[in-house]
Amino acid sequence: MRDSNFFHPKNIVFVIFMCLFSCLCFGQSNVPSQGSDFWRNVRFGGGVGLSFGNNIFSATVAPSAIYDFDAQFAAGVSLSYTYFKDDDFFKSTIVGGSFIGLYNPLREIQLSTEFEYMNVSRDFDDPIFIDDNYWQPAVFFGIGYTTNNITVGVRYNVLHDDDKSIYADALVPFFRVYF
Repeated sequence: MRDSNFFHPKNIVFVIFMCLFSCLCFGQSNVPSQGSDFWRNVRFGGGVGLSFGNNIFSATVAPSAIYDFDAQFAAGVSLSYTYFKDDDFFKSTIVGGSFIGLYNPLREIQLSTEFEYMNVSRDFDDPIFIDDNYWQPAVFFGIGYTTNNITVGVRYNVLHDDDKSIYADALVPFFRVYF
C-alpha cells in the first residue's frame, strides 16, 4: 500500500490556490458600486527576531497580513524566514508560511487557529550527524489578551513532534502586532 502524504508541497499549493480563489469569488458578491473597502480592512504586522550568544546567532523575519471581516473575525497569511548558526555544531535555515484565523468573542480576548508549514534544512558540522531537509507542519490553537493592536498569549501545537519540531515544546508563547 502506498503512503499518502497530505503535506506534499503540491497539495499545499493547491489548497492555497483554492482558498484564495474561493475568497475572491465570495468577495465579489458584496462589492459596492462606488469601490471596494478591501484595503481599509487589511492590517499588516509580523515579527522580527535577533539573538546571539556564546557562538550562537539567530535571525528571523516574518511579515504577515490579516483581513478583518468584522469586529470579531479576521484571517490572514504570513511568511517566515529564520537563519540559525551554532559555530560548534550546525547551521539551519527555516522557510515557510502560515494561514491564521482570529476570533474575538470579547474585545480583550482573542482565540486563534493557525496552520503553519515550514521547510527545515540542517547542516551539521560533525560527521556523526546526518544533514537533513524536511517539511514540518504545525496546527496551533491559541488564546491571547488583546489591547489595541497588540495581542499576547499562548498557542498549542497539536502536531508537535519532539524529534522534528522547530519548537522546543508544544506550548508556544506569542506576541502579535497588527497595524
